[in-house]
Amino acid sequence: MTTSAAERLASNMNFSVLSRATELKKRLWFVLGALVVYRLGTFIPVPGIDPHILQEIFAKHQGGVLGVFNMFSGGALERMTIFALAVMPYISASIIMQILTVAVPHLGALKKEGEAGRRKINQYTRYGTVFLAAFQGYGIAVGLEGMTGSKGSAVIDPGMFFRFTTTVTLTGGTMFLMWLGEQITARGIGNGISLLIFTGIVAGLPSALARTFELGRTGVISTIFIFVIIAVVLALIALIVYMERAQRRIVIQYPKRQMGNKVFGGESTHMPLKLNTAGVIPPIFASSILLFPLTIASFQASSGGGGMQTISTYLAHGQPLYIMLYIALVIFFCFFYTSVVFNPAETADNLKKNGGFIAGIRPGQQTAEYLDYVLTRLTTVGALYIALVCVMPELFVAKYSVPFQLGGTGLLIVVNVTIDFVTQVQSHLFAHQYEGLIRKSKLKGKLK
Repeated sequence: MTTSAAERLASNMNFSVLSRATELKKRLWFVLGALVVYRLGTFIPVPGIDPHILQEIFAKHQGGVLGVFNMFSGGALERMTIFALAVMPYISASIIMQILTVAVPHLGALKKEGEAGRRKINQYTRYGTVFLAAFQGYGIAVGLEGMTGSKGSAVIDPGMFFRFTTTVTLTGGTMFLMWLGEQITARGIGNGISLLIFTGIVAGLPSALARTFELGRTGVISTIFIFVIIAVVLALIALIVYMERAQRRIVIQYPKRQMGNKVFGGESTHMPLKLNTAGVIPPIFASSILLFPLTIASFQASSGGGGMQTISTYLAHGQPLYIMLYIALVIFFCFFYTSVVFNPAETADNLKKNGGFIAGIRPGQQTAEYLDYVLTRLTTVGALYIALVCVMPELFVAKYSVPFQLGGTGLLIVVNVTIDFVTQVQSHLFAHQYEGLIRKSKLKGKLK
């Protein structure tokens, strides 16, 4: 092989690796640009609202469920902007569709049809998102009309026109965020919806820390307790990282097969089962389910509704009923979502078709029962871990008015999304390095 030919081959190899790295940069820049657009949208207000009166009203209720909703929306609810509903209606619609795929045979059959069925279910989810966003948007518009501060109503000109424009604006904002999240997933890195929620929480961390230090400066909480909060937060982050990376490895063996004079197989690999298969989905789903009725109750309570006031009181943060419901929903969604993403019977059938087996376990039904047994035990530990992480800081939040961004749900989402994002970036980098090594080996072979 001539020197010029080798140089051309090396140049092509370097160009390919460089183009791959450029693709990763483009994906990262796209994610950054999309998140900047999202943050800009959280400052565009809904027309017809007095921001000063709204801020005064929100200050009275931010310690309750509205504070949690505001955390997920990145402060958009507090400012009543076009993204005030955030992606919560989409998450609620996703919950409903996943439940229906289990309960309705037609939707279950669609799910098994592959890409075409998945697109159809996604379309149904979008329709559900529009309905839920419109319903919640109208409820917020009506609630805003009944909210008054020291200087009058929060709505400048109440009436059907305000309700219509607010409903359309909030619904459009949610649909845009849903589209933006899908674009991040397809053209960027990581799960788009999770990154939007992550950005909203992280954006509130500086102000949350400032409020915490302000509580210490004014003497509401002691300096020692602030250090305790910081220590608890760091300990929770370490626990979350450890538990999220924990997995049970089940050894899968493949028998030897002889084809002609060659022997194939006889290898062993492992099937990793995560301790927390559901990830951040359970706390997000649980919060979404609780926020839907509680938001309406909180707005109605502001206008003087006695029954709604009672509901808001019993389901306030730190109250036993709220904690019990939250724990129950988190545990339920841990098991439910794990059953959705991992099917022991289907996995056992695939292993049997490929000749794989677990030592000491018969292929087929016994393998499915064994996988289900292991997964149930893992999910039980994972569900208790998530419930502990999410609920324990909520008690601090309720008793000492610590900002919600420092709560367990926010920390769990931030750490999980960060781990997932870093893992995907590393996968892209490893793929580039691996391709470079393959091309180098081919180049050396041709040079010889």
